[in-house]
Amino acid sequence: MNVIAKPDTPTRQLMSGNEAIARAVWEAGCRVAAAYPGTPSTEILENLARYKDIHANWATNEKTSLEIVIGASVAGSRAFSAMKHVGMNVASDALMSQTLAGVGGGLVIAIADDVGLSSSQNEQDSRFWGRFGHLPILEPSDSQEAYEMVKAAFDLSERFECPVIVRLTTRICHVKGLVTVGAREERPSQGFRHDSARWVLVPANAKRRLAAQFERDARLLALAEDSPFNRVDEGKDKRIGFVASGPAYMHVKEAFPDAPVLKLGLTCPVPVETVRAFAGTVKALVVAEETEPLVERDLKAAGIACHGKDILPRSGELSPAILLPAVKALLGEPWEPQATLQPQVFPRPPTMCVGCPHLPAYYCLSRLRRQVNIAGDIGCYTLGAGQPWNALDTTTCMGASMGMALGMDLGRAEADKDKAVIGVIGDSTFLHMGMQGLIDIAYNKGNVTILILDNSAAGMTGGQDHAGTGRDAGGQDAPRVDFRKLVEALGVKAERIHVVDPYEMPTLYKHLREEIAIPEPSVIITQRPCVLIDRFHRDPPFKVVEETCTGCSNCLNVGCPAIHVTRRASETRPSGKVVEKSWVRIDTAACTGCGLCPKTCGPKAILPARESLES
Repeated sequence: MNVIAKPDTPTRQLMSGNEAIARAVWEAGCRVAAAYPGTPSTEILENLARYKDIHANWATNEKTSLEIVIGASVAGSRAFSAMKHVGMNVASDALMSQTLAGVGGGLVIAIADDVGLSSSQNEQDSRFWGRFGHLPILEPSDSQEAYEMVKAAFDLSERFECPVIVRLTTRICHVKGLVTVGAREERPSQGFRHDSARWVLVPANAKRRLAAQFERDARLLALAEDSPFNRVDEGKDKRIGFVASGPAYMHVKEAFPDAPVLKLGLTCPVPVETVRAFAGTVKALVVAEETEPLVERDLKAAGIACHGKDILPRSGELSPAILLPAVKALLGEPWEPQATLQPQVFPRPPTMCVGCPHLPAYYCLSRLRRQVNIAGDIGCYTLGAGQPWNALDTTTCMGASMGMALGMDLGRAEADKDKAVIGVIGDSTFLHMGMQGLIDIAYNKGNVTILILDNSAAGMTGGQDHAGTGRDAGGQDAPRVDFRKLVEALGVKAERIHVVDPYEMPTLYKHLREEIAIPEPSVIITQRPCVLIDRFHRDPPFKVVEETCTGCSNCLNVGCPAIHVTRRASETRPSGKVVEKSWVRIDTAACTGCGLCPKTCGPKAILPARESLES
């Protein structure tokens, strides 16, 4: 969590977009905020939780977070939710109904798109939700605009009685800039107004709300044509004019400082007539937008000639290095890329942390690899698909391991009839969207063994708390979900549930062998805290005794990054078989003393560092 000051009086601060958004939400008088952590949006709620006069909580998933703030809005309070792009897929059921019912107090949703897939399973363009839900979308280009647009979004929400989406990207969320901030404006709750014809969306009421939605579309379009967030930056070189929004605007300004630019801040609905007038001032129009060609399609549908994805890429971030050759080619001008000094970084695949409690689970699964098919899930443990474990066959979306494991059981081919099916999921992910899948497994008597890897944190996003950790978003004590009782309540027999310490690897392996042999739903819960949270305690490190090490390299199969190869060699046995040998050392400064690697060492060459020094 970032440490930032929270002054009450106007001042300038260096803030990331996420910090600026949190500040704006607080200043706007928001009373309730909820989110589920997801890169790149996580730090918004982390910062909000530090303001004492706003209720900010981690929710079980994005749908419940949105439902919490919808409830607060209906009750008359300003409310806010943040999520990453795939989170809106989960929350969309609630969103698509509320776009009809509208809001009470202002309701703002920040959706952070991971453009370029730095930490996501897919790339989405959340601007589609504005078109889908008939909602306005604001797109900031820097931290200052993120701050200003969030405050404006609350006003827009109450003026048009609908949720307002602020679309972010990773570059906006994490890049810092100077932001002039103000003071909090108290916005007392207006109270709940009973109106069942509006809040109870049975078909008859929803049909009546459609007319209000279409009328709102017309008013929003008029607003977009006159919005101060949509402005023209005049330029001397009229050969090319750009339409741009978000970070793409910054890249255009850097690459073509003399070109006219129509900067769109309110990008849904698209101010078509404003663009048409701008297009008349330049020889050619280029729409610079990241990922999908939404604005480009709207303009072409309105008969406005423009270039876009015919010269620019369909995925990933735009940058001057991408814009320059594409537009120069359009102008018929040569372009020579400037030589840049590339940092020399030794290539290293992503892997788990030293002493990670997920290591033993994947070591055990790798020992069973020929006997099982394994459905994986989203989180740190997705890394189990890589070397040296190769212990995941699928990863689709949060919670999918449960349903997919059941499907792999029900749809198995003759060739897999003797294979067991295992599903792997983390604690936060299980609460997020895994419970329903386990109900299906138990209810349908699936021949599936589930591994719940409980590390007492949402590890991938930075160790945030959740309902299974016993602490709330502010770090205070909270009721804690008992996973054993929960799993039993979902329908799994008590005798088929095991809670184990993953560092006791032989016990974990024994339970796995036993449960995959029994054709019933079973669950193994491993419990050890993530090595990166404050509840993890290091033990004395281990060291390799070089004279005893035989080079068998069994310890490397644990996958711990603290184990380094010092020497390799080939050995030909009397049978003629060639065996590859690897001698290793342990980085004692990094070693957490988890004791996993000694359990794999036949010659007992791995000893506590202090003991090996004394011997």
